[in-house]
Amino acid sequence: MEENAIIKTPEADSSLKTRTLMIGAVVGALTGLGAAYLLMRRADQEGKPLAITSGQGLKLGMMLTSLLRQIMSLGKD
Repeated sequence: MEENAIIKTPEADSSLKTRTLMIGAVVGALTGLGAAYLLMRRADQEGKPLAITSGQGLKLGMMLTSLLRQIMSLGKD
């Protein structure tokens, strides 16, 4: 056995998964909060009520789906 070999234990693997999920949740929450802030700020600057049309919502949903597909393909290379 090599001296530099890393031994993976079930506890370490579970800890890594938990940490990864927590970091993802925090990053996602902060991203959503930032997006909401920018939308509200733009509405305030224009003096209009905050409104998103169904077309804009569909476009945003497609962009998010594309982003998730790109994230899923990161480890495939």
